[in-house]
Amino acid sequence: MTAPASPTDPESLRERALDALTTARDRTALLTSCVEEPELTAQHSPLMSPLVWDLAHIGNQEELWLLRAVAGRDAMRPEIDGLYDAFEHPRSERPSLPLLPPAEARQYAAEVRGRALDVLESTAFRGTPLTEAGFAFGMIAQHEQQHDETMLITHQLRKGPAALTAPDPAPAPPFTGPAEVLVPGGPFTMGTSTEPWALDNERPAHRREVPPYFIDTTPVTNAAYQAFIEDGGYDTERWWSPEGWSHIRSHDIEAPLFWRREGGQWLRRHFGVTEVVPPDEPVLHVSWYEADAYARWAGRRLPTEAEWEKAARHDPTAGRSTRYPWGDADPTPEHANLGQRHLRPAPAGSYPAGASPLGVRQLIGDVWEWTSSDLHPYPGFAAFPYKEYSEVFFGPEYKVLRGGSFAVDQVACRGTFRNWDYPIRRQIFSGFRTARDGNV
Repeated sequence: MTAPASPTDPESLRERALDALTTARDRTALLTSCVEEPELTAQHSPLMSPLVWDLAHIGNQEELWLLRAVAGRDAMRPEIDGLYDAFEHPRSERPSLPLLPPAEARQYAAEVRGRALDVLESTAFRGTPLTEAGFAFGMIAQHEQQHDETMLITHQLRKGPAALTAPDPAPAPPFTGPAEVLVPGGPFTMGTSTEPWALDNERPAHRREVPPYFIDTTPVTNAAYQAFIEDGGYDTERWWSPEGWSHIRSHDIEAPLFWRREGGQWLRRHFGVTEVVPPDEPVLHVSWYEADAYARWAGRRLPTEAEWEKAARHDPTAGRSTRYPWGDADPTPEHANLGQRHLRPAPAGSYPAGASPLGVRQLIGDVWEWTSSDLHPYPGFAAFPYKEYSEVFFGPEYKVLRGGSFAVDQVACRGTFRNWDYPIRRQIFSGFRTARDGNV
């Protein structure tokens, strides 16, 4: 049995879509207005696009899906489609393309948005898969928020003084609960067939059988990860997979990205500010290889994707899977650290209102959590509305991350949402928690 879907009556959907689109655009404006034009057109890392590319790409995707596909309108700027096709040009090449300059990119995105809101007002949320329950509008809001997170990563990578500010999460007393939680074995419903805006790789809902296991109550903290470093974790081959050991040795990796040791303590660069690494925050900017090595050192392992989702969604009392760990209600600031309200994870053990029925905390928000699983389709998967969203990434090259981070908006984060990346990636807002078999 799966959780009930969110409201699907036309006016509620129209209001939800408008709110999601507006929230995303306000965030895009913040991320692209806080720096001068040279910062928008520069490439701050070969891993990332210039911010101005993301800005026009957001508008181009909105035009492709809402104006052309949903409304059937002619292309506004067909000559730029290739420039902003993410599969046609790798990120490293994008600075050399004849991109729209910032003012023109903003104007284009704004004109597309004005027309898209007219389409939203006149669209009946039925009749086609794209318009059913407002899916296309939800997809575009999620797409923009995903690029907003990408742009926030670019802000973290850029050199120079801070350009963004936000209040820190509320202080939390030291967490004194159990270090791990036993998740009973048995079946549960994974994925969804009812969430209106769920993307193709989250579908369909299906039964999974999972043996009993223990999972960390909170994500692994900086203090715990420092213990791994101090114990020679980066110098001890037996903790690493062969590929991981080769990677860290060839790239001289000795700590999470942005960390450095100075004067007997660990410092990090965080959005243009150098600070002492906060011991009680979840560790951030670690690769899958680093997470896997830490878990081995701790005598544990990374959870599988199914284990992560069962811990996050299964309510053993009700006998069903919920939308979120706390139930079916949309997230509030009391549940999770989402939406760039803060520019850092909250201390481990925060948000007791967001805990799962078994007491696992911070499964949503704060840091993306690496799992041990490769990205594969669910049984009965069907690509929609295009194969390039997820189907082309299926296989052993990519590892699944779950749960979202402080940089993720709630429209692009739920108990079924799946993220993925190469196991070497560290610029993303990635952390992890560990698990162990229940019979050990």
